[in-house]
Amino acid sequence: MSTVEAKPHKVAHHFDSAEQEVAASKLGIWLFLCTEILMFGGLFVGYAIYKRMYPEIFLQGSTFLDWKLGALNTVVLLVSSLTMALSIYYAQKGQSSKSTSCLWLTLLCGFIFMGVKYIEYSHKLHLGLAPGAFFSYTETATLQGLPLYFSFYYCMTGLHGSHVLAGMVLIFWLIIRSHKKHFGPSYYTPLECVGLFWHLVDLIWIYLFPLLYLVE
Repeated sequence: MSTVEAKPHKVAHHFDSAEQEVAASKLGIWLFLCTEILMFGGLFVGYAIYKRMYPEIFLQGSTFLDWKLGALNTVVLLVSSLTMALSIYYAQKGQSSKSTSCLWLTLLCGFIFMGVKYIEYSHKLHLGLAPGAFFSYTETATLQGLPLYFSFYYCMTGLHGSHVLAGMVLIFWLIIRSHKKHFGPSYYTPLECVGLFWHLVDLIWIYLFPLLYLVE
């Protein structure tokens, strides 16, 4: 398999060497991911507390969600994690075109995920299944505290969705750089850093899916 030589990477002026630049970049992304885990962790703890206090409310709330759409989005994000990892693999092998193609596929998965969430959100809001004081669903008898469940639903999935959008912007940035042959066997740090962020976003959804859609 033929390879395409990447353009030489210029080390930023505030680093002594390429090795120091890579080490600092990886340390930075891991510290950032720790803050992300702490932020989502607070929501998970709050969810667990209120679910224990009002289990019947969370059980009824989950019946309004389509678990099939949630499962579809789970599969989509798992596939996107694979294509993201493959983009790094092909960059390491010097196969720039394959790496770029995998990035495009990852971005496509992001669009599919957000499209499914748009369908879910628009349907629920049309029915009046909104968070907190905006809740106006009256078609059937509902528990008085049901808006609490949807407050958690929109807060957790909305925050997650904003991270998906941020990841898509970063992936598009990687695509532009990949087209310019910025990545190769000797330099692929941005791919790794964005990849770690994207994998965390996927992992968070794997927790959100059963918590919100498969309440027991």
